Amino acid sequence: MATAYFLELVVKMTEAKNDREHVPMIIFNHPAIPDRTDYILGKSQESPLDAIVSIGKTLVELGVENISIPCITAHYFYDDILAQIGIPVINMLEETANYLKANNIDEVGIMATDGTIKAGFFTDELEKHGLKVYTPGENSQKKVMSIIYDDIKANKPYDIDGFKQVERELREAGAQVIILGCTELSLIKKDGHAGFGFLDTMEVLAVKSIELSGASLKAEYKNLLV
Repeated sequence: MATAYFLELVVKMTEAKNDREHVPMIIFNHPAIPDRTDYILGKSQESPLDAIVSIGKTLVELGVENISIPCITAHYFYDDILAQIGIPVINMLEETANYLKANNIDEVGIMATDGTIKAGFFTDELEKHGLKVYTPGENSQKKVMSIIYDDIKANKPYDIDGFKQVERELREAGAQVIILGCTELSLIKKDGHAGFGFLDTMEVLAVKSIELSGASLKAEYKNLLV
C-alpha cells in the first residue's frame, strides 16, 4: 500500500496539463524483501540489503536516473545502498530535516517502527540539523507498532484512537510537528484522520522526486505542514 500511495502522490502532486508532463517512473514492488525492523533489532539474521541493492541495480539497467525508496527503515542501510548502486538515491531523512528547518521548526516528534526508533538513525539525522526530537514512551511505541504491523500492513482498520493517544503524548512533550516516519502511517494522513501539524515523509519524498525529474509541483503542495 505504501508503494501504491507513493505513485499516487507523485501523480497527484505534479502540475501537468497532459500525460506527457507527468514524471516517467519505473516501480519495482518486491514485498518479499526481509523485514528491515527484525534485522535491525537482531530478531532475524536475514539482511534486506542484498535484495534492496539487487532491485537498485535492475533499475539502473533500465535507465533510471534517481531512485526513491518509500520506506524509512530501509534508510538504515542508506550508505551501503548508495555505494553499491552507483546513482543518486533520495535520502528521505535528510530531505525531511531540511524541510523542517526551512519552515522554522525546532522541536519534533517521531512516529516510526521500532527499527527506526531504537536504532536512532533518523533521530541522529534530525539532531545533526539542530532539531530537538521526542519519541513515544514504551507503551505508546507498542501502539505505533501495532498500528503499522497488525493494522495497516495486515490490511485491517487502524486504531485511530491509539494514534491520537500517541499524538497527545508527543505534543505534550513539546513537539511542534509530528513526523510520520513510517510510510504505512502516511495512509492515516491520506485518509484525513491525522489532522494539523504532521509532516509525512512520503510527501517529502514525492516532492523531491518531482523536482529531480524536472517536472513542476502543484502550488497546493508547496506547504506540507497544513
